[in-house]
Amino acid sequence: MNAARPQHAIHAIGVVGAGAMGNGIAQVCALAGLDVILHDISQTQLDRGLAAIHHSLARMINKNTINADDRPAALAHIHTTTELDALAEVDAVIEAASESEALKLELFAQLDAICKPAALLGSNTSSISLTRIAAATKRPDQVIGLHFMNPAPIMALVEIIRALQTSDATYAAMRALLKRIGKTPIEARDSPGFVANRILLPMLNEAVYALHEGLACAEDIDEIMKLGMAHPIGPLALA
Repeated sequence: MNAARPQHAIHAIGVVGAGAMGNGIAQVCALAGLDVILHDISQTQLDRGLAAIHHSLARMINKNTINADDRPAALAHIHTTTELDALAEVDAVIEAASESEALKLELFAQLDAICKPAALLGSNTSSISLTRIAAATKRPDQVIGLHFMNPAPIMALVEIIRALQTSDATYAAMRALLKRIGKTPIEARDSPGFVANRILLPMLNEAVYALHEGLACAEDIDEIMKLGMAHPIGPLALA
């Protein structure tokens, strides 16, 4: 474990990827008053991401989760770009690109070259080794896993995963950031699937086997898990 350094001040966040996870993470950060630069490779993807954020905020207003004034305030904090270089001055990046190790390794090498030396680099990977991702950079002690649950604006849990190289200062700063944006960080080891997916995926597989073997219809399998195990959604619907 690396020696602790002074905590990093995080005011501006870069989010890489405007898909379901990325736009949700951007929304949560913006609602907490952080300046967010949301990046994707095409303007079409960015427009879809912003539309999803507008819709999500409207739903939160209708459910009295936020006030009407919170919506324009949050949107004012979100800026979009198709240029990765626009993240040069952010204090931290949360990568939420497709779950491809090759893509993430390439992205982290690029971010390492672009971002200022003090910037922290987080990945929303749900299964890929943070130790390998960190090794793609020249700042491996400043790389960490932040596995948000879907949908990010609603789910409180974020698995926080140290790479073998992650410093105590990086861990402390990112844990404080997660609490600031209203999330509950729980540490998991850098192991395939971490904790959430390691337990979830066998359950999904068993639900498929139960359907295949004719134990019950899909609707009833889901209903059994919802009523019997207090799951908000059944495993087949989730899959």
